[in-house]
Amino acid sequence: MNTPLAERMRPKSLEEYVGQEHLIGPKGGLTPILESGNLPSMILWGPPGTGKTTLARLLAHQKERPFYQLSAINSGVKEIRDILQKAEHSVGLFSNISPLLFIDEIHRFSKSQQDSLLGAVEKGSVTLIGATTENPSFEVINALLSRCQVYILNPLDKSQLQQLISNALNQDIEIKNKKVEILEDEALIKISGGDARKLLSALELVINSSSEPIKIDNALVLEKVQTEMGQFDKNGDLHYDIISAFIKSIRGSDPNGAIYWLARMIEGGEEVKFIARRMLILASEDIGNANPTALVLANSTFQAVSILGFPEARIPLSQCALYLASSDKSNASYTAINKAQQTVKETGDLGVPLPLRNAPTQLMKELDHGKDYQYAHDHQNNFVNMEFLPRELEGFRFYEPGENAKENQVRKFLKSRWKDKYGY
Repeated sequence: MNTPLAERMRPKSLEEYVGQEHLIGPKGGLTPILESGNLPSMILWGPPGTGKTTLARLLAHQKERPFYQLSAINSGVKEIRDILQKAEHSVGLFSNISPLLFIDEIHRFSKSQQDSLLGAVEKGSVTLIGATTENPSFEVINALLSRCQVYILNPLDKSQLQQLISNALNQDIEIKNKKVEILEDEALIKISGGDARKLLSALELVINSSSEPIKIDNALVLEKVQTEMGQFDKNGDLHYDIISAFIKSIRGSDPNGAIYWLARMIEGGEEVKFIARRMLILASEDIGNANPTALVLANSTFQAVSILGFPEARIPLSQCALYLASSDKSNASYTAINKAQQTVKETGDLGVPLPLRNAPTQLMKELDHGKDYQYAHDHQNNFVNMEFLPRELEGFRFYEPGENAKENQVRKFLKSRWKDKYGY
């Protein structure tokens, strides 16, 4: 039998489904829907291996809906229209029950492909369930998104992954009769990254490449997975390793490393917006005010590749990657907001100083809202020495300018204004 373990262990009912209790548990977001006779169109958003496809199939099964499935990778407008015609025809066969149309990786659909779904969704001739690993706010057109509920699926936690391992050892027709003992599961859990499919693939690989009796410990898992990495990665599990190498090459100011890993992603069929979006994040996180133009170029690159697509998009991607890798670096903006958010968590909602409060009404003015506020532009150099932090945080420094030409100028400017207050 060539069916992978992950497919053999796919749940046959919601009772067998592991994880996502916040959606299908007793108080889950989908529970009232499951108990009702209705099933709205929805987008399931979550990382790989969190059960999006399985959940869609189980919803169709529980609601006794005809089920149709498309993959955005190899389906065009023609395929969409053909399956919509079948779905609309089945409405007559199944009374007024609308079929369920599941579209995997819906974020890969173009605007025209997504537009072709609108009519059927609006009429209710199909109930759409789209699955995506990308933020649907960016990747799904507003007209379609407004007609769908969005549900977030989380990576599986340690106990859920351990339950999957136990289920496979005790229930799978090919494994349950083998002599397999789990001595350590940390490596299996770590390799999975919360991805059920990756976990079961690694478990199957270790079992199939070992002689009985099989005693699985961390060393054996790491040995087998590394030895058979080509087989283990056949479904693209190096995806995150390669984007990590790409980002770290740019952060490390190595344009040669960056362009190599970019080429690996392009040749591997990586989604163009995914690459551009990661560079957009890096432009702020790792370069920031050391070179503010980096964010401008990264944003322009994202817009350009969204219009172009491959193969032309490889050129602006290359230009941007080389520019970012060759730029001065600073993570000051990243560390500043992290420090500020941590302080907010620790200190709570501190009061806004009265001079900084809004005073749109006479009552608020009588309560001294806005009193003693000094308008910076009325003073020399458009600056006035006021307190802009809550009293409990006076003099607290969140922003540490990086050691680069531009932020050294920023530090000098802040020192000239605030003297020794913040220690710049």
